[in-house]
Amino acid sequence: MNIHIPTPLRPYADKQAVVHVSAKTVADALAALTSQFPELRKHLYSDEGKLRSFVNVYLNDEDIRYLDKKENAPVKESDSLSIIPSIAGGAPVAEAAASSAALTPEEMGRYSRHLILPEVGEEGQLKLKAARVLCIGAGGLGAPLTMYLAAAGVGTLGIVDFDVVEASNLHRQVIHGTSDVGRAKLDSAEDSLKAINPNVKIVKFPMRLSSENALSIFRDFDIVADGTDNFPTRYLVNDACVLSSKPNVYASIFRFEGQASVFATETGPCYRCLYPEPPPPGLVPSCAEGGVLGILPGMLGIIQATEVIKLILGQGEPLVGRLLLVDTLAMRFRELKLHKNPDCPVCGTHPTATKLIDYEQFCGLPPKSAEPATVVNGIAQMQPTELKRRMDAGDKLFVLDVREPYEFAIAQIGGHLIPLNDLPRRMGELNANREIVVHCKVGGRSQKAAEFLAQNGFKHIYNLAGGITAWSEKVDPLVPKY
Repeated sequence: MNIHIPTPLRPYADKQAVVHVSAKTVADALAALTSQFPELRKHLYSDEGKLRSFVNVYLNDEDIRYLDKKENAPVKESDSLSIIPSIAGGAPVAEAAASSAALTPEEMGRYSRHLILPEVGEEGQLKLKAARVLCIGAGGLGAPLTMYLAAAGVGTLGIVDFDVVEASNLHRQVIHGTSDVGRAKLDSAEDSLKAINPNVKIVKFPMRLSSENALSIFRDFDIVADGTDNFPTRYLVNDACVLSSKPNVYASIFRFEGQASVFATETGPCYRCLYPEPPPPGLVPSCAEGGVLGILPGMLGIIQATEVIKLILGQGEPLVGRLLLVDTLAMRFRELKLHKNPDCPVCGTHPTATKLIDYEQFCGLPPKSAEPATVVNGIAQMQPTELKRRMDAGDKLFVLDVREPYEFAIAQIGGHLIPLNDLPRRMGELNANREIVVHCKVGGRSQKAAEFLAQNGFKHIYNLAGGITAWSEKVDPLVPKY
């Protein structure tokens, strides 16, 4: 049978997308997989030998957690297993949007191609005009999402974003242009959306979404569309949607793959039903570290916009109880069934999570402080300015670069290149008695590498805080940022 390996786990499976194994049960298949690729085991199983809660396994299109025999379910040669890790919406909305002022002649002309669709018509267009949709983020997903909602005539668009436009955003965040670099994303987005449709009301929230403000922000909107790029905010959006009874139109992206669904409806599951717990910090790379095909958020953002419009109109079959998987390299769309978990702490029969919590703590992130951390998980953190000072002083430091060769070709500071996934078999290239400063792009992979080296007897290990990006910002701006 075939086992489909998602992009984040392919580095631990010899970069293969599909692995063929012989097995009689799901457990046999996973055992064969981890026997062939031992590095996968720690990503799939806890130290107690149980499947991790942030990794779901599907037999064909069924979550094995809901099969009678679970991991002992029998398999056939023609079956397939899909490993779905976390990467980091009905009808009541249509009823609520019934009353609105009539369409103006200008609007009749603007939306004429909608009006001749029987599923939309004038009544549906009035529902769109009366609808209030909140978009979390004006970045990769938020850009196409808000642009198409504005073009479709959604009357009020709320946008939550606190970031500014950077040049590295422009290959995918098409709502912003070159002249917008340095501007607040909210201001840039508002200008673009008003240029598309001046009839749309834009409500800006120039702040970070938090447990303190989420419920009050959500209160005045019908639907929430999640365009976030981190796990704490994703769990916050989910829980706030459940607590405020707002559909959560979800999408996530990584490299060439994406996911989409509609969570937190009355009958459907929420995000926590799919992923009860987040992955440990650093295990799943962000787009900043792993990269993303610029077109991918466009595809997923448009899928989100489509789901939002279907919910407003009360038409079609929304992605409730279904997870859509998009693989752009293969140009393949797959669908998996999702189940509402009666024991879910947020949306279950007897919920225990009845208020918003500290989601950074929930996701295992260290508390923020005014001063940068000097030690993280036992690893000393070296600031770029300190590394520069010691290098200039002639200290015998060994700089270890754990990025990929293609990243090294873009920018480097003279380190010895050993990609993170190659480190276990290339430790012999390192002297355990030397002071070693490990760096990557922004500090996540190098922290993992430093912890690994410390566990293997290396005594003088430092992680370069902020990675080569921080070096470019604080030491040498001639080192390219990517």
